[in-house]
Amino acid sequence: MKLLVIGCGQCGGRIADEFARLGKVARSQRGVDILTNILAVNTDVADLSGLVNIKSDYRHRILIGANKTGGHGVGKLNEVGAEIASEDGDKVIESIRATEKLAETDAFLLAASAAGGTGSGAISVLTHLIKERYDKPVYNMVVLPFQYEELTEGRSIYNVGTCLKSIYLVADAIFLVDNQRFVRKNASLQNNLSKINYMAVRPFYNLLCAGEETVPRYIGSKVLDAGDIIQTLSGWTVIGYGKEEISRKAGFGKSSDFRDKDAQTEQGTKAMTEALGELSLKCNPNNARRALYLATGPHEAMSMDLIKELSGALKGMATEAIIRSGDYPRGKGMIDITVILSELVNSKKVVDYFARTIEYIAASKKRQGGIDWDHRGIEESFKDIPSLF
Repeated sequence: MKLLVIGCGQCGGRIADEFARLGKVARSQRGVDILTNILAVNTDVADLSGLVNIKSDYRHRILIGANKTGGHGVGKLNEVGAEIASEDGDKVIESIRATEKLAETDAFLLAASAAGGTGSGAISVLTHLIKERYDKPVYNMVVLPFQYEELTEGRSIYNVGTCLKSIYLVADAIFLVDNQRFVRKNASLQNNLSKINYMAVRPFYNLLCAGEETVPRYIGSKVLDAGDIIQTLSGWTVIGYGKEEISRKAGFGKSSDFRDKDAQTEQGTKAMTEALGELSLKCNPNNARRALYLATGPHEAMSMDLIKELSGALKGMATEAIIRSGDYPRGKGMIDITVILSELVNSKKVVDYFARTIEYIAASKKRQGGIDWDHRGIEESFKDIPSLF
């Protein structure tokens, strides 16, 4: 699968930068292209200047709203970010049009922080603009705030609520990434952010590479390609990645002993368990209506017993989901599992953000007076969360 990735705001730009690095790795290590273009869009010159892997010309690092912000950002006001994106969105469309391999793009992926200003406001507007012009899926990756941000910055909760509502109305699927899931307490802020960006993007590597392989020995018996991924992705979505080192006692492809055979399937189920435990957002797999997994490992490890065991393990967790699967005979000494759970219903985290956004709006309105907000139900109040486009 080939993506055109657009990073919105500081956080989104860094995620796009990590995708650009991953694209270079795919070309150098596997000889495949998984990206048709990578763009970063921001109102802040310094944030654009800090990127490493995205090309530095104006077609790839796109400054918007310079007349309004002076190139210094929007100060967490995501409605201003949305307004600027609406006014300057043509710059992004022009860069998309200039993409040499645009026709090869299977889908667009826009990334942003839900709690920020530029990215939180711009992502839904740009998603809407792209969907109006191109008949391809448009996915969003939204990074949720750290716990300390939620506790100390009321505006962050408001931004998250308005961003989530707006992108849900336009995007084909939304990957939710919880910053707090990947925090390492003893690491520096810079190292934490770099690690979080890496962990958010890393699960896409094998998933994107598998369908682009051209070398026969690396093509799976059951290829998981763009069509399978597109059919799986819908609504609120999470992604996870797990790996398990292959021990010598497993004896893949060499032993008929029942104990070795059990060890072989155990390697895969451990990787599956890790992938489900490392989902980008904690959720109940039973809430997923669609799911997929990709098993990556040495050719001799990709047995029918392994695939059967993995399918059963995922179905046992996501009992309501339609499950798609594939194998990718790549790598040595390791079994990797990539899992996607999609079309999530009753996401506790998302509902909580909406409820807290309504509380924030209600408190603001009560200070202004005139409406008894305490007796309005959540469904009635939901419409009062503004849309950003």
